[in-house]
Amino acid sequence: MRDLSRLIQPKSIAVIGGGAWCTSVVEQCRKMAFPGPVWPVHPAKAEIAGLPACARLDDLPAPPDAVFIGVNRHATVDVVRQLREMGAGGAVCFASGFSEAQAETGDGADLQATLLEAAGEMPLLGPNCYGFINYLDGALLWPDQHGGARVESGVAVLTQSSNMAINISMQSRGLPLAYVTTAGNQAQTGLAELGHTLLQDPRVTVLALHIEGIGDVPAFERLVQTARDLGKPVVALKAGKSARAQAAAVSHTASLAGSDAGARALLRRLGVAQVDSLPALLETAKLLHYAGPLSGVSLASLSCSGGEASLMADSAEDRKVAFPDLTLTQHDRLRETLGPMVALANPLDYHTFIWNDAGRMAQVFAIMQEGSANLTCVIIDFPRTDRCDPGAWDCVFEAGATAVAETGRPLVLVSTLPELLPEAMAARATAGGMIPMQGLDDFLTAVEAAAFIGRCGPLPAPVVQGDRPKRARVLAEAEAKRALAAAGLDVPRAMVADTVDEAVAAAKEIGFPVVLKGMGVAHKTEAGLVALGLRDALEVEEAAKGMACDGFLLEEMIGDGVAELLLGVVRDPAHGFVLTLGAGGTLTEILRDTVSLILPVTEDEVFGALDSLRIAPVLAGYRGRPGTDRAAIARAVLAVQDYIGAERNRLEEIEINPLICTTERAVAADALIRKGD
Repeated sequence: MRDLSRLIQPKSIAVIGGGAWCTSVVEQCRKMAFPGPVWPVHPAKAEIAGLPACARLDDLPAPPDAVFIGVNRHATVDVVRQLREMGAGGAVCFASGFSEAQAETGDGADLQATLLEAAGEMPLLGPNCYGFINYLDGALLWPDQHGGARVESGVAVLTQSSNMAINISMQSRGLPLAYVTTAGNQAQTGLAELGHTLLQDPRVTVLALHIEGIGDVPAFERLVQTARDLGKPVVALKAGKSARAQAAAVSHTASLAGSDAGARALLRRLGVAQVDSLPALLETAKLLHYAGPLSGVSLASLSCSGGEASLMADSAEDRKVAFPDLTLTQHDRLRETLGPMVALANPLDYHTFIWNDAGRMAQVFAIMQEGSANLTCVIIDFPRTDRCDPGAWDCVFEAGATAVAETGRPLVLVSTLPELLPEAMAARATAGGMIPMQGLDDFLTAVEAAAFIGRCGPLPAPVVQGDRPKRARVLAEAEAKRALAAAGLDVPRAMVADTVDEAVAAAKEIGFPVVLKGMGVAHKTEAGLVALGLRDALEVEEAAKGMACDGFLLEEMIGDGVAELLLGVVRDPAHGFVLTLGAGGTLTEILRDTVSLILPVTEDEVFGALDSLRIAPVLAGYRGRPGTDRAAIARAVLAVQDYIGAERNRLEEIEINPLICTTERAVAADALIRKGD
């Protein structure tokens, strides 16, 4: 892995080009008081943004640590080659028109390959990349405005979208940003390699990712392992939930978004907290920066309004967040402090009786902090400063700071509306040792995410991957079942017949009742090519004569099924092999009750997946009825996994639907395999 520290934490910066973008890079470095030299380079201009310009790279006083290249795409290649030869520390390639524009230019991919050859081992960000802002050192290779300020420590944000990076820099949430970094096309330096460098900075506390495509899964696994080793949590917003978003990712950065199910399964597997909105990403990163991962999802909530207490309780209703009951000690102490008029509960409405009495407010805050909850929050919405006087809210800051000092435990100030905890108030909160959070829903999402990270164990085995096959074909059902049975999957006793008479003979040998299937058609049920529970030779003969097909498959009838499951695996080119387990049979599309995992999985992970399904009570035995053999289900999953391990370079898809689960077996009643050369 290349060392990017010279590029990301430069002592000197060169800016190649003289347009408005390059002028802005120079201006931004001066505004942030970058302590090192900034050297503009332009063949015709004597100065840029007030600094003297060198006419040629050869005129620079020393090889620069970091270079912003703001010339056209063809000239960029020549500049990169010259920078490599002179020993520069690395470069940001601003120009577009490379692989992301192959469809439009016709030569974008070839030009990107030439760019990589020119760079050699010199670190390169982009192309099609804005660059980065290092708020810790005041170093900016950034051609636009931004909204951040110098900090001593904070969150590193890494995104493939330059415009998203600008937007994030403009946040006014009290989130300290250490780095805002873009990756562009990731032609040479991938998101994982860049993230690894950011994590190595001891001043970085959290890594927040906006991902369009992960790309190199093993590299991403190494990134997460690095974060684990350093004790730094990772939170991600993954684009590509919709088909339109996936297409946009390809056209934007030439990234392969992959399936949403695959991305979610991979991030969950690696212990990366995934959120679904940009505000949630920033609020989660903020909570993790100030409080770190949480050991659980229990909250103690306070407000001086019954409406706010109810709103908090309702907002958490469909979440994993819990509100533990007050202990007897808390109850008695709160009663002593608040008097007889306040109903004591969690969430707590402490009324306005003690408002502006900072001492008593601090006592109430501290009493709630000292309970069993993992985190304590005070709901507080500040008035508009342009029309109102916020002075009456000073008691909250005084009481909160006192409570934090007394208990040594974190205290969150959370607003119901994001705009009602403005940046100035957030700064006062952090100065007093409190955590400012904006919006109940995003706060609760952050709590769940922090608790998810807090309960993650060691990283699992590396993701199973393989080369994508060519000329994939669908195996006949009988062939597919033979292959899976060889791997250990339980399949029905079966025989293949070419004629009606052979079908009757096969049924007699298997033993009644049997299932008769016509071969040669993919969707047999819809085509009327499946007959179940045939009890004698006559029924087999009549059913076979009514099927227009190329032959017959006779199987034992699996009776006494407790439940039917779907067990499927597909190759996700961006994330590995994605296992889907859930309600199967005719209810698959109706219930849509599935969970996705990335291979490889363990028996315990299979059990956890089964427990997460809505049909879990049926599998366990519902209302006195017998349950399934969970160990048999796990064996079925692991048998499929073994087959995939052996066929990883040929396999595209496996689907078993239904997997009939009885009290003693888990039998593949139908199986599809699509594989290639």
